[in-house]
Parts: sequence; C-alpha cells; structure tokens
Amino acid sequence: MKRYVNLAVAVAAVAATVLPALADGPRAWWVLPLAVLSSVPVLWRDRALLRVALVVGVATTASASLGAPPLLPVGPLVCLYTFAARASLPIRLLGIVVTAAGLMLSLLYPHPDVEVLRYLSVAYVFAYALGTSARARRSQAMALAERDRRVVGEREAAVLRERTRIARDLHDILTHAVGVMIVQAEAGPLLVRPHPDRADATFATIAATGRDAVVQLRRAVGSLHEAADQPLDQPGLAHLPVLVERVRATGLDAVLTVSSPPSELVSGPLGGAAGPLGGAAGPPFEPPADVGVAVYRIVQESLTNVVRHAEAGSVRVLLDYTAESLTLSITDDGRGDRASAVLPGYGIVGMRERAQACGGTLHTGPASDGGGFTVTATLPLPAPAVL
Repeated sequence: MKRYVNLAVAVAAVAATVLPALADGPRAWWVLPLAVLSSVPVLWRDRALLRVALVVGVATTASASLGAPPLLPVGPLVCLYTFAARASLPIRLLGIVVTAAGLMLSLLYPHPDVEVLRYLSVAYVFAYALGTSARARRSQAMALAERDRRVVGEREAAVLRERTRIARDLHDILTHAVGVMIVQAEAGPLLVRPHPDRADATFATIAATGRDAVVQLRRAVGSLHEAADQPLDQPGLAHLPVLVERVRATGLDAVLTVSSPPSELVSGPLGGAAGPLGGAAGPPFEPPADVGVAVYRIVQESLTNVVRHAEAGSVRVLLDYTAESLTLSITDDGRGDRASAVLPGYGIVGMRERAQACGGTLHTGPASDGGGFTVTATLPLPAPAVL
C-alpha cells in the first residue's frame, strides 16, 4: 500500500512540474531537464531523502534563477513534508535550513519577488505543518499499539501466574492428602485387631483427609472459573492447627508453637491463646492474605515431606513474629539427607517460589543439631496498625 501511495505522489509531482514546462510552446533547452530533476527523484525519497532533497532543491533553485516561468515547487514541498513526517530532529532542522536557503536564493536572485516569496513561504509552512501532524498521528498510533501489546502481555503474564499458582496449590493439596492417607491406610490393617479403637481413628483420619482434599481441590479448580476481581477462599494461618492435628493423627509427634508478638503488633482473635496441640498457639494477628496462604502451603508441603520421606518421630512448627517479618521454621528429627529424594519434584521449588512471591526467602537443610531437617522461611510483614 505504501509503495502505491509513494508512486501516486511522485506521479502527481511530475505532472504538476513537467506538464506546465511543456505548455505554451517551445522553451529553452534546460527547462524540461530541470523540471524532471525537480520532480522525478521524489519517487526515491524513502530510500535516500537527503540526496533526493538535494537534487530536487538544486534543480528547482537553478530553474528559478535562470528565469524559468514561475511554477509551484511541488518536489521541494513533498521533500519538506517527508522531512517533517519521518526524519529525526537533526535531519528535520537540516532540511528546514537547506529549504529556506534555496527558497530565498531562487526568489531573490537575480530579481527579487517579495509577493511570490510570501505565497511560497505559506506553502512551505503548510507542508511542514502537514508533515508534523502526520508524524504526531503515527506516534500516537504507535503508542496505542505499544499500550495494547503491553496490556496483552500483562494479561498473558497474569494468566501464567494464575496457572502456576493453581498448579502449586494442586500439588500441595494432592501430595499432602495422598501422603497422609497412604500412611494411615498402611497402618490401619495393623491396628484393626489389636487396637480397634486406634484403627477406627485411623480410618476416620483417612476419610477426613480425603474430604478436606476434595474441598480444597474444588476451590482450586473453581478458581479457574472465577472472575479475576473476586477474592478466592484460600487457607491461612487459622487453618494451621487443623493441619498439624491431621499429621499428629498419623502417629507423628507434631507441635505448633507461636512466639509472643511484639507489643506494637495487633492481636487477632487467636492472639496468645494456647492451642490444643501441646504448646501450640494461634496466630497473634492476621497477616496479609498472600502471606497467610504462603505460610499454610509451606507448612503443608513440609509436613507432607516429613510424613513421606523423613522417617521422623517428631516435628516442630514454629511461627516467630517480629515487627518487620514472620519467620516460619519446620524441624523434624528424621533423616537430614532426604533432600535428594524431594528435589526432583516441585515441593522445595514451589515453597521457595511462594516465599519469593511475598518478598521473602526460604532455606532448607539439615537441622542445626546435626539430626533431622529444617525448612525456614522469612516473610516480610507490612507495618501493623497500632492500638
């Protein structure tokens, strides 16, 4: 399309310059060549604008200085428009200076013609203004296109983040539920005859774990159909006691402990109250939702790894509050070298991504006392309200 427009402009410039030069009978031999040189080269102005403008300008100035009949300088006007519409600022300034010099020379030498100079000055100013307007419209169109591309990119990134979040949630839900159910199912047959009461509790734990997994799966999958601006029902710190209790039902000595918060933190509905899990306590105040979800999922994944891989007898979950951060640590007394069995999957990677998404960090490794394994996450907290 651009090629055809360029060709049409060139044809119009040639017609407006050459045809008047052929009218009214024979003229000097140099009139027609200079008319051709002052119009035909505009066909190549997109490839070599400076050279084309120089040829067209010199031919037009020479024609006017030699006494050719006054014609509208279509070629120079087209070149000036192109300078204003497409060239960079230094090239535009150069084009203005050269055009003004050629115009002044052609109209003031050898015989000054102020009236023609006035009309041609208006024509040149109009051509430059028209080119500037075209340049502004193109810049605006490019800005709108860039904004549309950015919006599309942000939407695609948001979709990718949501899919990643759902994938992590599904992984955490399934691995935890299936891990606990497998352990309980393996222990159930051993307890049916000698300890029927414990066997009943074991099977009840399997059923409760399965029901909870179904509920969480429905939430995660249902979020695929939710509007982006609707809040999702995600687990948080308030669900930690139930999570730890479920692990205790597998026979593992699991304890949840919450440190006393600094005085400047706001106490929540569970603040400072000892929980039912042997030293456990509820969260002293409710952090932002993303931090609560991250803490829950990290604890869930860590406890799942303890149940499935650690061969541990006990595990301690500690929430330690400061004015700036919440430090979460999960320490067991099992095999401290089990990371090699977990790393091929998405567990530790997913926990680290959850911590980083909240602006925090996560470290894993053998426990400081030389036995067991520790997962430590530090998540920043916003400035809390002051009572």
